[in-house]
Amino acid sequence: MPNAMERPCNLTISRRDLLKVGASVATVGAAPAASAQTAPSASTGAVPTAKVSLEVNGQTRALDVDTRTTLLDALREQLQLTGTKKGCDHGQCGACTVIVDGRRINSCLTLAVMHEGAKVTTIEGLGAPGRLHPLQAAFVKHDGYQCGYCTPGQICSAVGMLDEVRRGIPSHLSADLTARPLLSADELRERMSGNICRCGAYSNIVDAITEVAGSRA
Repeated sequence: MPNAMERPCNLTISRRDLLKVGASVATVGAAPAASAQTAPSASTGAVPTAKVSLEVNGQTRALDVDTRTTLLDALREQLQLTGTKKGCDHGQCGACTVIVDGRRINSCLTLAVMHEGAKVTTIEGLGAPGRLHPLQAAFVKHDGYQCGYCTPGQICSAVGMLDEVRRGIPSHLSADLTARPLLSADELRERMSGNICRCGAYSNIVDAITEVAGSRA
């Protein structure tokens, strides 16, 4: 006697009915996902904005920004200072480095509204054609720029780094935290390790920074 698995099935279903069943199952399965992705209605309110005043490259600039706007996006999108580059947008490549109140920072990791009244220096504020900053001139001389995308961040970072050395700020390589730092090639590479160059022009960058550091010694 055949078991239940071996018995012939007399159930018949039309192709139309099968499609109806499949459509209803798909609708039920998709309903939770659709509701989870529903965009907020207009009744949730307008985008929060705030006014912020920055001194950028020596000029006072008043901005009205979305409170979620990074300093990087404020510089690029609102002030049209596109020398500062958007690379990884996660603070890992250094392409967006600018100098804020004398310190080098990744502008993609900080909000514009956090810097009310701050003094911001971008690559455009360091020098211009005909009056290059010494580091800009050294990068040209030693071919430290290559494709050029990381160069603004590299130069701004180098400016900040040399100032840190001048002020005696130690690095992870400093054996004596109270001694005056000596800018060896290894020390320089450690201090500039947050700035990535996809072209691999690191040796040229080191040469450019070393030349400027030596002239200031």
